[in-house]
Amino acid sequence: MPFVHTEVKKGVAQVELDRPPLNVLDLAAAAELASAVEDASRREDVAVILLTGKGRAFCAGVDVRDHLPDRGAEMLATFHRACVALLEAPQPVVAAVQGPAMGGGCELTLCCDLVVASTQATFGQPEIRLGVFPPLAATALPRMIPFHAAAELLLTGRVIDAAEAARVGLANRLAEPAEFASAVGETVEAFLRLSPASLRLTREVLRLSRARPTAAEIAEVERFYVERLMQTHDAIEGLRAFLEKREPQWGSGAASAGADR
Repeated sequence: MPFVHTEVKKGVAQVELDRPPLNVLDLAAAAELASAVEDASRREDVAVILLTGKGRAFCAGVDVRDHLPDRGAEMLATFHRACVALLEAPQPVVAAVQGPAMGGGCELTLCCDLVVASTQATFGQPEIRLGVFPPLAATALPRMIPFHAAAELLLTGRVIDAAEAARVGLANRLAEPAEFASAVGETVEAFLRLSPASLRLTREVLRLSRARPTAAEIAEVERFYVERLMQTHDAIEGLRAFLEKREPQWGSGAASAGADR
């Protein structure tokens, strides 16, 4: 059963995450997402890509089990392939966030051009609570929102509501749940009234601003994550503690950071 569904209709490619209950991405789902976005981006009949999540959550992140060393590097590379596909798609990309966008789910929104959020949506990068950090968000957030806001999200794992997300710049438009579908539709329709060729060229020029990370920068921070972070005691302990539903037993600062190197 596929975890990602794509429907192309009247110039819009809707790519929908469908892995209930929270659309958490495991290795297979991340690969499907990457392929779906890559396929949509190559289509000349697609003017806009719309990224959605089925059910009550947009995406609650990447499966914690797939972060562990036996498959962590492959998981990270596959998830980042999906992120790069979103960043490098020639068409404008809109994220429709109706519920939680946590961890990797929040990172996916950072790769989109516009974010329409329900007032019930939440955003956060809680990875630090597991002893790790979100590689793409650590690179992207300080460029996209005020540094202090980015630092708080990354260093504390605090989750923010839709109103605060809009205030700091993580969402373009908010809508009450009853009006959410209409707000998404209006946002997409606005693109469909414009020149597809001009939109593609404008998006290409926007990438020159380097406001968001390039594929090379994502690869660099990915190596840092795999070769340094995942060699520490605390990273493994935090992930295992989460899976075992217990409190982590952290090491002692710098000693812990170098313990397994």
